[in-house]
Amino acid sequence: MNMETIRELQAYGYILFTIFLAVILYSYLYHLYRDEKTGTRNYEKYSDIALHDNIDDAPVEAISPLNKEKD
Repeated sequence: MNMETIRELQAYGYILFTIFLAVILYSYLYHLYRDEKTGTRNYEKYSDIALHDNIDDAPVEAISPLNKEKD
């Protein structure tokens, strides 16, 4: 392989990797948008964590134990 072929393969790899990352980013943004619209999550409550970070503040979501035997 000569140097020109290697550079060409690097350029194709860079373009494909950039497209792959863009697809991942937009699918994550779509996931966030869908969860907000369906009411699964309310991300505005999560953004309020920085303002209400005292130890005696209420948690954003109720914590449910995975194992009922612990209680």
